[in-house]
This record gives sequence, C-alpha cells and structure tokens, in this order.
Amino acid sequence: MAADHKDVFASEEKRNLELGGHVGFDSLPDQLVSKSVAQGFSFNILCVGETGIGKSTLMNTLFNTTFENEEASHYESEVHLRSQTYELQESNVNLKLTVVHTVGFGDQINKEESHKPILEYIDAQFEKYLEEELRIKRSLFNCHDTRIHTCLYFIAPTGHSLKSLDLVTMKKLDSKVNIIPVIAKADTVSKIELDKLKIKIMSELVSNGVQIYQFPTEDEAVAEINSSMNTHLPFAVVGSVEDVKVGNKMVKARLYPWGSVQVENENHCDFVKLREMLLRVNMEDLREQTHARHYELYRRCKLEEMGFKDTNPDSQSFSLQQTYEAKRKEFLLELQRKEEEMRQMFVNKVKETEAELKEKEKELHERFEQLKRMHQDEKKNLEEKRRELEEEMNAFNRRKVAAETLMGQALQGCSQQPFKKDKDKKN
Repeated sequence: MAADHKDVFASEEKRNLELGGHVGFDSLPDQLVSKSVAQGFSFNILCVGETGIGKSTLMNTLFNTTFENEEASHYESEVHLRSQTYELQESNVNLKLTVVHTVGFGDQINKEESHKPILEYIDAQFEKYLEEELRIKRSLFNCHDTRIHTCLYFIAPTGHSLKSLDLVTMKKLDSKVNIIPVIAKADTVSKIELDKLKIKIMSELVSNGVQIYQFPTEDEAVAEINSSMNTHLPFAVVGSVEDVKVGNKMVKARLYPWGSVQVENENHCDFVKLREMLLRVNMEDLREQTHARHYELYRRCKLEEMGFKDTNPDSQSFSLQQTYEAKRKEFLLELQRKEEEMRQMFVNKVKETEAELKEKEKELHERFEQLKRMHQDEKKNLEEKRRELEEEMNAFNRRKVAAETLMGQALQGCSQQPFKKDKDKKN
C-alpha cells in the first residue's frame, strides 16, 4: 500500500505557480545570513610538518596576528598533537579558530608510527561529534565543532621529491581530511627548481593514489578562479610577521643580504593564492566537505559496526528498536561466551597450577627423603668412626697401663740390684 502511494506521488507533476504580489520569503537568505553571523563560525586547521619548517609563522601570517605557541624541540620521543583555540573577529563576523600542531613529527629515527597519533586525533574529533549527535538531548548548534576542516601539509623544500614519510602520511589522511599541500620556506629554492618540484610532487601524488583537496568548480561564481588555482598546487609559500619598508610602504617580508622576499608579492611566492583559496573563497566548502564527505564516511562505518543499516526499496522497513534489541542480544551472547572462556581459562589455570604445585611437592618430598637418607648414612658413619676411636683409645690406654707397669717394674728392679751389691761387699 505504501509503495502504491509512492508511485502515485512520483507520477504527479510539479506545477509552477505565479504569485499575485510580494509574499516575503525572498528574505530567507538574509535571515540565514543574519542568524549565521549572530551564531558565529568555527574553522579548524591541522598543520602537519617537520619541526622548524615554519608552521607557526605561516599561521601568524595568514591571520595577520600572533598566536601563542611554544617552541618545540627536535628531541621528542613520539608525535603528539597540540591544539589551541582562538576567538577572532573581522568586521562583524566572529570566528572560533582552532590550530592543531603536530609536535615532534619527523624527528624520530623510526617514523613508521608517526601518522597514527594524527589519525587518532582526527577520529577522536569525529567520535566526539557523533556522540553529541546520538544523545537524546543534543545541542549541535551550541556544540563546539572540533572536526578538522583542512590539513595544511608542509613539504620540505628539498628540491628533489616527496619523502616516503610524506607519501605514507598523506595517503593515510586523504580519506579523513581535506589535504592542501604547501611547499614551506619556498624562498630557499630557485624559481626554476620550484616549478620542477611542483610538477614532481603532483606526479608522485597521482602515481601513489593520494587524493588532495581540489577547489570546487561547480559554482560558476568561483569556477574560473578555482580551476586556475588547482593548477598552482602545491602552493609555494613564505611566512613572515616582520614589517619591512620597501619603497614608500611597509610590507610583510623577509630580509636577506641580497634583498627581500615579499610575502604578499605573487611574483615571489604563492602566499596570497593560499590565503584567497583557504579563507576568502573556499572556507565554507572545506567545512561542507568535512561534514558531507569525511564525517559521513566515519559515521557510516561506525553505525554499521553498531549493527545499523539502511533499507533497500525491496527490503522491510528499518526498526531502530529491533536493531537495538538484536545488537543487545548479540552483545549479551558475546559477553556470556567471553565469561565462559574466562571461566574455563581460570579453571585450566588452576588445574595447571595445582599440577605444578603437586609436582613441586613431590620433588621436595623426594629431596627431603634423599637428605634424610644422607643424614642417616652420615650419622652411621660418624657412629662407626666414634666407636673405632673409642676402641683405639681403650687399646691405647691398655698399652699405656702395660707400659707404665713395665716401666715401674724396671725401675724397681734397678733400685734393688745396687743394694744387693753393697751387702755382698760388707760380708
């Protein structure tokens, strides 16, 4: 019956009607603009690059201010992310800007795990937004959206090609965030080498299947400029917060013994192109792409893991309660299975421990019996030696007594013989 209604509605033609006069809903865009301006905007930038490559300086130059940022060392044992949020205002527009720096990126000897903290941070922000979305009492409009809207990936100006770390990291990130590659400190490379480096980088990105953010060309108002700017990727940028006098005006530049590099001079670097594309022309598209593409992909995967699925036209209607009950039943069964496994594992462990203890007890008993026999044997030997010593002592004493008796008799015989001689002389 429901399918018949759908067919009926689908077969109906839409009719265009003319209004007899002014109604007022043409002011809806103005209402949306007023509401958005009153609510304010949020924009989150992830800066990925090696320590000392100029991430903080470029952020200060982009927003023409000085952000508080601690200087990182080259001796970090692992990569960790540091985020800072600022309240900015331009004219009557309020912007809540969050800048996230990758501290210690590329400083380790083993760089295989360098991309994992970045992925975990991006997923954590998606998870935070999804949790707010699934709450019974949710407040998405007042919630601070911390999802990363763009990733400025800073490439070292080596003049050769991308490092393996860069390719691996961008490949891991391209499905989770809008990547805009930039060549940092572009004033250290000549213009000819810079053009060759750009071609080499784009060729390697295409050959390795890395999807970077392409400025949209669907909107006719910005199609021409965005199409032109897509050919300039990656942007070669220079950052500086120093005001230098060039001619009769003060400009942002970097001074060298041979001259100066002006940050906002398009003949010197692509900083103006980056600022125009990132902030003035495509900021809202970056926000929309983050929500409609990257967050939706994360949300879909998470809900499918939880057991939710969309309905096909030929399948039965989707029931949230049934899905919840089925998932709960599956969870309880899994919990019971794990409890049984743990109980069986515990019983086996107890049996193994008891067997080991019995074996140890048996060994100790055998050792005790062995020591006992050794003790008895030693005691018996000692008794025999004691008896032999006593017999030797008794024999010695008898021989001593006999010797003393003989000695006494000998002395007595010697004393009687002179007396006898004297008696014979007298006679």
